[in-house]
Amino acid sequence: MSPVRPEMMYEGPGFLRSSDVSPKSRYELHDGHPIYCAPTGGDGARTTLAGAEILDTDPDVDEAGIDAGFSPTPGMLRAPDVAVGNVPDRMGWIEGVPPLAVEYAGSGQDERGLQEKIQDFLGAGTKLVWVVRLVGPRRVEIYERDKPVRTVGPGSELSAPGILRNSFPVEAFYDRGTAHRVTLRNLLQREGYESLDEVREEGHEEGHEEGLRTAIRDLCEAFGIVLGPEREAALANLRGAALDEMRARLKRDRRWE
Repeated sequence: MSPVRPEMMYEGPGFLRSSDVSPKSRYELHDGHPIYCAPTGGDGARTTLAGAEILDTDPDVDEAGIDAGFSPTPGMLRAPDVAVGNVPDRMGWIEGVPPLAVEYAGSGQDERGLQEKIQDFLGAGTKLVWVVRLVGPRRVEIYERDKPVRTVGPGSELSAPGILRNSFPVEAFYDRGTAHRVTLRNLLQREGYESLDEVREEGHEEGHEEGLRTAIRDLCEAFGIVLGPEREAALANLRGAALDEMRARLKRDRRWE
């Protein structure tokens, strides 16, 4: 979202409070002064979606949101393009600030307004602000309180210890294919897998084991062995080498035990 400042300079605190701003409003507040935020263009819309999906799916992230309104003080209302952490599922502006805030800076970005917004978040307790630059060479600026700004570009990794479990390439913030690959990795880890190869291997093993169970049932039928509920339950619990051993024993002894 690109802030557009009023054509005026303001001095001292303004009179507006976050409670004066209605939901779905396009205004943010800085020290009680309204700041109009225009809709984003196509490049910003696509890239914001990419960034949101990789951050929201990180295994250590419980809450994330797009354009969520935060009001740590009555005169401040700020909505980062993507917020990680402190995004409760309830109505109204959110108290406090997110640990990680992401802003996409495209064409028409008001730089002074952006820097004010960054300092508002850092001053209120946000640990990291990442600014994804969409004009000129694609890059990400990393802001932390009382630290110099760092800039990373394509080929570099972004990390947020204590907020995100995984690091990811800068390109994931604006390249759809890279974002999807990072998202897939995150979703697999949420289900207990480290990679897609691990899922494929498990599927292959499960298919092999089910084939062995079918072979054992066929042998039992051929040898007149009745598979009641107890034996079916025992068969279902056998894995790997135990299934191979059961099939070999049935072929050799032609009996269950």
